Amino acid sequence: MKIIIDVMSGDNAPAALLQGAVEAAAAYPDTDIAVVGNEEVIRRTADELHLDPACVEIIQSVSVIGMEDNPVSVIREKSDSSMVIGLRMLAQGEGDAFVSAGNTGALLSGGTLITHRIRGIQRAAIATVLPLQKPVLLIDSGANLQTTPEQLVQFAYMGAQYAKYLMGIENPSVGMLNNGTEPTKGQEFQVAAYPMLEACDFHFVGNVEAKEVPFGACDVLVTDGYTGNILLKYTEGMGRFMLGTLKGLFRRNLLTKLSAMLMRKNLYAVKDRFDVSEYGGAPLLGLSKPVIKAHGSSDAKAIRNAVRQAIRFAEADLNGIIARFASGTAADKPAGA
Repeated sequence: MKIIIDVMSGDNAPAALLQGAVEAAAAYPDTDIAVVGNEEVIRRTADELHLDPACVEIIQSVSVIGMEDNPVSVIREKSDSSMVIGLRMLAQGEGDAFVSAGNTGALLSGGTLITHRIRGIQRAAIATVLPLQKPVLLIDSGANLQTTPEQLVQFAYMGAQYAKYLMGIENPSVGMLNNGTEPTKGQEFQVAAYPMLEACDFHFVGNVEAKEVPFGACDVLVTDGYTGNILLKYTEGMGRFMLGTLKGLFRRNLLTKLSAMLMRKNLYAVKDRFDVSEYGGAPLLGLSKPVIKAHGSSDAKAIRNAVRQAIRFAEADLNGIIARFASGTAADKPAGA
C-alpha cells in the first residue's frame, strides 16, 4: 500500500502536512508514504521541525495550486504543481490513494480529468462525515452546485456503500435534505428525485429537515453541493460556537472553574466528538481512484487521520463496488433501478 500526499497545498502547508505524513509513516509501518512538493522546502521544514524525512519518499514539484486559482485552467497552467503530479502518479498506478488539503475545485477538476470518473457515474461528489452524536455522511458537500435527479440518486447510492463498508452500518438509512418531509417539498429536481430514491434497493427514509439531522434522522444525507456545503460550514461553525460558549460558562467564577476541573474528562469527550480532524478528510466518490480531500486548515493530526482513511478506502475497494453497480446502470438511468 502506498499513499501519496500533497504537502504544499492548504493553509498550514508544508509544516503541518509534512508532520502528519511523518506521523502516518510511523503509525502505519506497512504503508509507504510519498510526499509531493518542493524538495528543498520539504527538507528545510523537516530540519526545523526535527523530523526525519527518510521515512517518506519525496517527489519533486515546482509550483503550488492556490485557493484563488481557477479550478479548471490551473490543471493545464500548473502541470508541475504538487497536486497535479500527485494525481498523475495515482492515475499511473504509482500509488493507491491521494490526499490533498488544497483547492477543492482544482482537486475535483484534476481528479476528473486525470484519474477520470468511474464509467457510468455522471459526477463525482464529496462525502463528508458530520461529527454529530450519531455521525452522518453528507453527500454532496460541495462539489456540484447544480444537480440533476439522476445525479442525486447516484450520490445516494455511493453514500450508502460508503456508510456500509467504511462506517460499518449494515443497512444505512438514506434521507434527502429538504425544507419539509412531504414528497412534494423542495425544488423541481428534488421532487423528481423522490420517487426515484424510493425505487432504489437501499433504505430510503424520505425527506429530512435540517433540524432533524443532529438527532439521527438518517445515516446518509443526500443533497446538491451548494446546499450541502452551506450545511457543512454551518455545522462546523455551530460546533465551535457551542464549545466556546461552554468554555465561557465554566470560566465565570471560582465555583464554575472547580466544576470544570471535575468535569474535565467529559468536556474533552465533547470536544473530541465535534473534532473534524478525527475523520481526516472527505473522499471524492465517483472517481476511478481514491482521492481524499483534507480540510484546508488541516493540522498534523488531521493529515495522519486522512492517511488512515485513505488506507481503509483503498483496502475496502469501494471504487470497485461502485464500478460494479455503475457497469449495469446507464448514465441516464436511476441507481438501484
